[in-house]
Amino acid sequence: MRVHLIAIGGSAMHNMALALHEKGFQVTGSDDEINEPSRSRLKNAGILPPEIGWFPSKLTADIDAVILGMHAREDNPELIRAKELGLKVYSYPEYIYEATKDKIRVVIGGSHGKTTITAMILHVLNFHKVDADYLVGAQLEGFNTMVKLTNEAPIAIIEGDEYLASPIDRRPKFHLYKPHIAILSGIAWDHINVFPTFEIYVNQFVQFVDLIEPNGSLIYCNEDADLRKVAENSGKSNNITKTPYSIPKHRIENGTTFLENDGNEIPLQIFGNHNLMNLNGARLVCNKLRLTDDQFNEAIQSFKGAAKRLELVSRTDNFAFYKDFAHSPSKLKATTHATKQQFGNRTILACMELHTFSSLNENFLSEYNGAMNDADEAIVYFNPHTIAHKKLKPITEEQVLKYFNRKDLKIFTESSVLMSYLKSKSLKNHVLLMMSSGNFDGIDFKQLSTELNLN
Repeated sequence: MRVHLIAIGGSAMHNMALALHEKGFQVTGSDDEINEPSRSRLKNAGILPPEIGWFPSKLTADIDAVILGMHAREDNPELIRAKELGLKVYSYPEYIYEATKDKIRVVIGGSHGKTTITAMILHVLNFHKVDADYLVGAQLEGFNTMVKLTNEAPIAIIEGDEYLASPIDRRPKFHLYKPHIAILSGIAWDHINVFPTFEIYVNQFVQFVDLIEPNGSLIYCNEDADLRKVAENSGKSNNITKTPYSIPKHRIENGTTFLENDGNEIPLQIFGNHNLMNLNGARLVCNKLRLTDDQFNEAIQSFKGAAKRLELVSRTDNFAFYKDFAHSPSKLKATTHATKQQFGNRTILACMELHTFSSLNENFLSEYNGAMNDADEAIVYFNPHTIAHKKLKPITEEQVLKYFNRKDLKIFTESSVLMSYLKSKSLKNHVLLMMSSGNFDGIDFKQLSTELNLN
């Protein structure tokens, strides 16, 4: 098989390239920008494009499939050439479905928690040596790539994002996977640039449930009223079974959460109600895949979390530093609340970056009302240059202060100034949370952890 990837340098796309190369396919690709770690990983596999840019001459009639990444545009010269040649052009999710159409497909959807639930399921399957293909949105400990596609694995575990499939396919990605087993973690309005109203956004989840394979299964978080309504009123035409889940019994002692199960206590390396709900959903999926609760509990004790999902950067006896992907209002609330619950005797210093299209949109900012109230000290960072680059209307510090509705909120617009502030504080008996889908314009979290004042 010959496969060409347009925009091969992206996080998901370069992992797809590596997975297909590992499968024995002849893989080529192009991009106008390839950064680390994509560059080194593609180079080590021998499939790094020799030149940066778009080269229509790479597209020839003997190519079996072209995979189009989200980073490419509709007028991409390679895409135009592929169409001229009549080549089969797949979006990323279309190709995932094509590669897994004969497998049992498990799709994990929801506005938050998708990566963590996917990671939990994969961790348990890997622990018990159950072979599965997968697509996950973060690099996981014990897994070489974020994508695995084989001929042998009977199961495919797929993280189902609701963002658009490709520049020429405006369907949400998770509409293309047609799961046998589906799980939804919650609904909280996101991607305002694509789904301009909450009602339009919710409808994507209704359609997802209706696309579950006949006689399939839906597992859903019962704590979310909007999701509960979707689950109860959808999926009638495909005769699916529906299983709700919520927060399992647990207790917290000395910064460790213990899962309580039939008189037994299972110590966990994760914490927070949102993670405990994720865990319960993952358990039900594993039950559907014929793993018992005992097998699940045995494996989940060693689960440390997915990258940037309440990921521990450093810890001492009187300090902890976590980085988290939280950027939407619901994620901020969940992460700060979980941290306050887990470390109730410490000062919680929470810092978040407005980085996504939604979070930098003036019309969406009001959704952040009270989102950081559980933090003892709250900081918001945004870069006006990022707003200009995304061609959005500028926002002001006064607007951020108003919409977060917290009078003592500190606001920074320069990364170096924020760094200086953090290093100037005494952080003894503190927990530092750095929350963003970006990196605060280049902050090295490991380096920062060594420069903080912990006295």
